[in-house]
Amino acid sequence: MAVSLHPEVQDIFTRFGPHYRDIRGITLSGRHYRVMRAIESCRTEALGGHTDRCDRCGKLRVSYNSCRDRHCPKCQFLKREQWLEERQKDMLPIHYFHVVFTLPDILNPLVLRNQKVVYDLLFRSAAESLLELSGDPRHLGADVGFLSILHTWGQNLMDHPHLHCIVTGGGLARGGTTWRMTRRSFFLPVRALSRLFRGKFLDYLAACRKRGDLVFPGKTADLACEHVFQSFLRRLRRKEWVVYLKAPFKNARTVFGYLSRYTHRVAISNSRIVRIDNDTVLFQWRDYSDHGRNKVMRLDGVEFIRRFLLHVLPLRYVKIRYYGILSHRRRKDSLLHARAILNSPAPEHNAPTSWKERLLATRGFDVDRCQFCGNGRMVFVQTIVPVHCNGPPGGVR
Repeated sequence: MAVSLHPEVQDIFTRFGPHYRDIRGITLSGRHYRVMRAIESCRTEALGGHTDRCDRCGKLRVSYNSCRDRHCPKCQFLKREQWLEERQKDMLPIHYFHVVFTLPDILNPLVLRNQKVVYDLLFRSAAESLLELSGDPRHLGADVGFLSILHTWGQNLMDHPHLHCIVTGGGLARGGTTWRMTRRSFFLPVRALSRLFRGKFLDYLAACRKRGDLVFPGKTADLACEHVFQSFLRRLRRKEWVVYLKAPFKNARTVFGYLSRYTHRVAISNSRIVRIDNDTVLFQWRDYSDHGRNKVMRLDGVEFIRRFLLHVLPLRYVKIRYYGILSHRRRKDSLLHARAILNSPAPEHNAPTSWKERLLATRGFDVDRCQFCGNGRMVFVQTIVPVHCNGPPGGVR
């Protein structure tokens, strides 16, 4: 029997979360506990809220507060829209490339136990590879700009760390006085990029082990032995690492269409949940090993939560980063130079000043209009105090 007509991730955590916490006991990390409680409490009386009354028909409306945790599927829309508005100011009238850097799956056990260290290495190795190869005079010979977005999941909710990079289709040549445009059909040699990325990552990983930055609990215990770790590195060096260069975006509009799907994303959206049965969860997924066919997966409810929590990021971890001419330190001056060379003025943009204006602009939904009579305006009546508190409700805001 399903718990609702349109089940959500929150329903899964509410139903199976207590049992999951009982099973894990003291081994459940405080970080995971707080994320679970945030998702379960989101937009419920547990977090409090407020009551409004229509000034025309007198109907009351109760609105509960959001948890604002970045792992909650309900709390990402407005954050994403605000971020996209800021990025519009950075767009240039050029094409953009999409490059994906993926870590081999044999690294997954080590990544899971050293998330911050290894995710940092993924960002650093990918960024340095793109900057080094594009700056080489034998290739583009220019300073490009790009943003990198960390995703840690696959369609089946298992760990699959990879970076999505949106790269300018060209860059400022040395001295910053000319712009070198890439061909639309070619950015950089993928094999060279893959091998450079592999070499950098493994060199940095070895250095981390030497400094004592890595830990080796559980399934990774054997890697604490020096000769086993070196054998592990040799095995990784023999593999061809996956760097995927997708077809370029034609213009800024298509870039934003892509970004709207990939930024501020969580491991699974509510729209993919099909049904919740007595003990299991059914959700849609795309099986890339079977020609990308859409399928429905059935998981035990506790296993679903375990997989979801694999993708809880370390506290305050920054998962969207900027490099080259789009880095925070250089962005303002570099974009001024680039626009002058490309004879392109900065785009005019009047961003909404409040979340209500943003919701109206993006979804056409007027929060203050009465949903009952359709004519009146909702007026604040009173604050609703939280009913209870079972631990801190949120993670990173």
